[in-house]
Amino acid sequence: MLNFTKENAMPTTKEEVNQLIASHSIVIFSKTSCPFCKMAKQVFHNLQKEYTAIELNERNDGDEIQSILGEMTGARTVPRVFVNGVCLGGGTDVKKLYETGELQKMF
Repeated sequence: MLNFTKENAMPTTKEEVNQLIASHSIVIFSKTSCPFCKMAKQVFHNLQKEYTAIELNERNDGDEIQSILGEMTGARTVPRVFVNGVCLGGGTDVKKLYETGELQKMF
């Protein structure tokens, strides 16, 4: 798992967010205390898939990134989970895809 915190130089524009999503097969835009974020991460742990977690509450530009994600995906809620550049939605969405076997087909 890769974690990007405020110490890392990270995206603040839509193009930079898109580049981040494109450069990692699994990206979870998350907040450390969010139970739905933990749910999504657990799914990938269960699958033994490495993911990149962007913890928005630990970043100075977290609100800005969350707004960009809102524009891109139609929702500002976290987590926002991307697999191979496609937004799967949030924690409940990812868990349902996992339980039906659809998520496993994406790798």
